Amino acid sequence: MFTSLTKARRPIVVTLAVGALIAASVLPAGGAPAPSSASAAAPVAASAPKAPSGTPASPYAAGKYVVVLTKAPIASYSGGTANIPATKPVAGKKVDLNSQAARKYASMLSADQTRVAASAGVKLKQKYDVSLNGFSATLTSAQAQKLAATPGVLAVAKDTMRYTTDDKVDYDFLKLAGSNGVWASLGGTAKAGKGIVVGVIDTGFYPESKSFAGARLGTAPDPSNPNRAYKVGSQIVMKKANGQMFTGACQVGDDFTANLCNTKVISARYFGDSFIANAGANFVDYASPRDADGHGSHTASTAAGYGNVAASVDGVEFGKISGVAPAAAIAVYKALFLTSTGEGSGATSDILAAIDQAVTDGVDVINYSVGGGSESLPVDPIQLAFLSAASAGIFVAASAGNSGPGASTMDNTSPWVTTVGASTLKSYEGTVVLGNGQKYAGASVTVQSTVGPKPFVTSVSVKLAAAAAADAALCKLGTLDPAKAAGKIVECDRGVNARVEKSAEVKAAGGVGMVLVNLAPTDTDSDVHTVPTVHLDSALGLLARTYAATAGATATLVPGNVTTVVTPYPQMAGFSSRGPSLSSDGDILKPDIAAPGVGILAAVSPDNNHGRKYDFYSGTSMAAPHIAGLAALYYAAHPTWSPMEVKSAMMTTAVNTKNQDGTDNTDPFAQGAGEVKPSAMFNPGLVYDADSADWLSYLEGLGYNTGTDVPAIAPSDYNQASIASGALIGSLTVTRKVTAVTPGLYYATASVPGFKVTIAPSILNFNRVGEVKQFKVTLTRTTAPVGAYATGFLTWKGAGTSVRSPIAVQPLAVRSPVSVDLTGASATTSFSVTAGITGSFPITATGLTPGTQQASSVTATTAKQFVVDVPAGTKIARFATRVAKDDGTKDIDLGVYLSTADGLVLVGSSGTALAGETVDLVAPEAGTYVALVSGFQDAPGTTSTPFSFRDYEVGADPNVGTFSVTPANATTTTGQVLTLTATASGLDANTAYLGWITYVDGSGTVVQGNPTK
Repeated sequence: MFTSLTKARRPIVVTLAVGALIAASVLPAGGAPAPSSASAAAPVAASAPKAPSGTPASPYAAGKYVVVLTKAPIASYSGGTANIPATKPVAGKKVDLNSQAARKYASMLSADQTRVAASAGVKLKQKYDVSLNGFSATLTSAQAQKLAATPGVLAVAKDTMRYTTDDKVDYDFLKLAGSNGVWASLGGTAKAGKGIVVGVIDTGFYPESKSFAGARLGTAPDPSNPNRAYKVGSQIVMKKANGQMFTGACQVGDDFTANLCNTKVISARYFGDSFIANAGANFVDYASPRDADGHGSHTASTAAGYGNVAASVDGVEFGKISGVAPAAAIAVYKALFLTSTGEGSGATSDILAAIDQAVTDGVDVINYSVGGGSESLPVDPIQLAFLSAASAGIFVAASAGNSGPGASTMDNTSPWVTTVGASTLKSYEGTVVLGNGQKYAGASVTVQSTVGPKPFVTSVSVKLAAAAAADAALCKLGTLDPAKAAGKIVECDRGVNARVEKSAEVKAAGGVGMVLVNLAPTDTDSDVHTVPTVHLDSALGLLARTYAATAGATATLVPGNVTTVVTPYPQMAGFSSRGPSLSSDGDILKPDIAAPGVGILAAVSPDNNHGRKYDFYSGTSMAAPHIAGLAALYYAAHPTWSPMEVKSAMMTTAVNTKNQDGTDNTDPFAQGAGEVKPSAMFNPGLVYDADSADWLSYLEGLGYNTGTDVPAIAPSDYNQASIASGALIGSLTVTRKVTAVTPGLYYATASVPGFKVTIAPSILNFNRVGEVKQFKVTLTRTTAPVGAYATGFLTWKGAGTSVRSPIAVQPLAVRSPVSVDLTGASATTSFSVTAGITGSFPITATGLTPGTQQASSVTATTAKQFVVDVPAGTKIARFATRVAKDDGTKDIDLGVYLSTADGLVLVGSSGTALAGETVDLVAPEAGTYVALVSGFQDAPGTTSTPFSFRDYEVGADPNVGTFSVTPANATTTTGQVLTLTATASGLDANTAYLGWITYVDGSGTVVQGNPTK
């Protein structure tokens, strides 16, 4: 189902996520939460309803915030202030902070920041002026509200935690090595990425790893190697491929000295003022660039680790590995830290400081393997900082997130960022040979020699008498009986507890091997288990489990795939987050591209990895640095290209991933344009370019007032190498511009099932490199089902190249408001909808229901769970929290999870700065849901926040009174505007109700009866 809302123009006031699970929301002037559109998959988190009338003026809880000002930062200032020339660098140049213009402009920004802060009586903590114009500060509720209303303030954002996106768990899968590989075409590993600096914002690095080996830094340039870094006093400088100078430093700290940088790692800094101050006793990391977690070492070595390094795990040799850009230099910006929970995380304000420094230093590429299962808005301060970084010519690669395969689970979806999904590579495999002769291959790095034949049993059959069967099925710690499991190969179900914990329990019980079975279709993982293990997909695993339950079953674990079935690759990982993007209402296509992210072997820190210096990790965190490394290779060959040209070159030359049956996967919401193909990306033919003016126009088109005079564009018209629309009524025409890399004659073809696609002009002739031409694409629905996405491709062919762009459009039967209100015991309201079809147009009213309410409370550090059964036939399920006086002094957040065989899956979240939160699920799957209400801020002088938890299951709950909508039936033509009237009676004026108006395609409008109650 799809609900849409035309956004009003508004100043930007952002309330950001709390942790990785809570979605951000935008607040319009006056403080009422603004609804946003929801996408088509079910269940789908629908928009938050309009705030009730009488909502108090301040939606802000007291706490630490980042305040963003409207004037452009140094990296993107293009002039306009009297006597201060532009400080935005020209193509191929870095930001020059020492120029007279930059110094004058920085002084002006600083004065503005001080003045704005003083106007609200605020004491500044951190200032930002390079990639972001703003400051961080601890604010009262009143101060935050006053700043939000202050002229020249663009955003007021909660300083929140950001999390790494890996699941801790080599072949030359990208065809980089060899005499015909990409490295050879660039001059070999000694030149692949030379003169380029990859900035990694992460958990630091492990300096003793051979992947970060380099020569000692000299004190003067090397005439024979002009791109070799050297020291100038306490600074480290390097002449880059574009002739500009990088300037870094090796910051001393815990167990880290200035001599740990070298010609490979030419800068290492850490940014933890906010995080360390707030972590307290939970802080178990180094206050230095040293990596205690392993995540930062893994991403940095994947992107640009030293070439041909021997890697082993627990004594098993896995050959030699290299970073994607082995000759590139690395600059480490540690802004995420390990806590006692074992998770790497960092504060927004610290991450902003790291981005600011990376832009100042002059990196060419930033890798940001940080994100969550809810989408950061394009006006999130980190996303805005990346806008300025991209404006300064820096390519930003970012993780899509690990919350797949559900729809709309991505993060980092801003168009100036390259959003990366995770695909599989040719897996290390093992085979389970059963006593009945069947052979099943699966993922394995621990079956190095044959194990068995041995008795093969299910874990439930060898459980301890006191252990619950459900726990034993998952091989939870302390559930297996050594008297029954010793000497056997044990089948364990995937889900809930860590995969490696399962093998640890098998070993503790004396088992000699494990077969790990997926209960539902998802990825298999090459984890380093404590007993030889083969991880089987659900189709084969459930067969193996059935056999294990038979008397006398035996199994043998054999290295490699000895079956006749070849495992297709690359496939999209099940965990890889999917589109469509909600922040754009589906009007830009994300993710952009896919890269290997499953079972990636790279450097780690021994501290948090069982003493290992190399390990296999899986996640979109592992996919992003592949793209960052490839961008470094590109910049080494084309130093003056823009970030969007590089992104376009990768996207338009990408290839389809595979389905489990080996057929092509063309799902753009999983793979974007496809998996990157390095051997083709250097010959893109044509590229789609964009710059800061396009990005600001995109924001204006979304309804945000950027404080600039750029014209608004429809988000679908943003010039990127893909086409998308989440709400197509009848037909859509978009405009694109392409720039010639290889001149010649190009002709276009396009196909989207159920649509007529026309391209005008369909033939483009380019006479020179750099020539730009414009074309239009019109998509007109013919037979495509409404309410479902149709996908296809637009391809330009010519000059010996093929330039392919994915298309994803969703035709709608209706465009309607997200919600309408009815107030009182009897009420009537009228509203308009736009028809997207010609013919019969039935309209149905369901409800109204009072739902159920439960009183509870949370503190700022606790959470409460509410279990809700959602019956089949529910039209919309609402989960909500309400407080007596939502005045911005208290703050709680809401996450909703569906209980599945693999555990709890996040399906919706709400995290405004208020205590009243709402998650709506349209046409939800029947089942058991868990609503998690988390405290964030108690009101001053209190130690808890009382609230009412409410749930509604419209269509399944009993109705109260009468509710109708007219007309109940209509006949429409495409594009026709209808006026509808909703009427209710027999209600209790002091009770809140919920209803649903269903349209011809199953989409609808939420009806809120007495919403202030």
